Amino acid sequence: MRQRSFTHFIFSVTIVLLAMLSSCQKDSDVKDNSALKASIAADSIATSSPGNFLAAAGTLTLKIQDSTYVFDASKDSIAFINVRDEIDDSKRYFGITAINKDHNMSFGISSSGLVHDNKNGDIAGSQFLLSPGYKEPGFQYSLSKYAGQKDFGNIHVDKYNQDSVLAKGTFHAFLAAGDKASAPVYKVEGSFDLKLK
Repeated sequence: MRQRSFTHFIFSVTIVLLAMLSSCQKDSDVKDNSALKASIAADSIATSSPGNFLAAAGTLTLKIQDSTYVFDASKDSIAFINVRDEIDDSKRYFGITAINKDHNMSFGISSSGLVHDNKNGDIAGSQFLLSPGYKEPGFQYSLSKYAGQKDFGNIHVDKYNQDSVLAKGTFHAFLAAGDKASAPVYKVEGSFDLKLK
């Protein structure tokens, strides 16, 4: 169980980092040329790997407790990523990572395996962060990692990389509001309809 928790942690951190790296592309208010060059380099890293795409249009919507949060690819950064283990090619993951334009809200969710149309997958990692600039006080939800939990959630990809559709589907995950075994766990439900152009 400890190995699985560590894997979830590492993958969640990877998703958040990729979101942060790719987020600067949507920031149209950048006036400093060096910042623009750094932004382009970061986007290149995040999207240059085969199978990694930055959505050009569409939305990622999630509901937790009594609130709904929306990422809009026309202004926020939403990436669909595919990750494989360099040592063990059978270990593959896919997921969605997003960060808003103001860099105070981010979300990531992943599943193991190869992505394709009509793909159902168990959730391998997920994290939702709101910094104090978005909501007072800021908070973090992450995939529950305690032994009693058997269902971590599911992602269903209806369509993937067809015509102008990057990815379309739904998901649910069970995220904890803290890192203690007694932390409350909430069901997060969401959908994504992402376009390549």
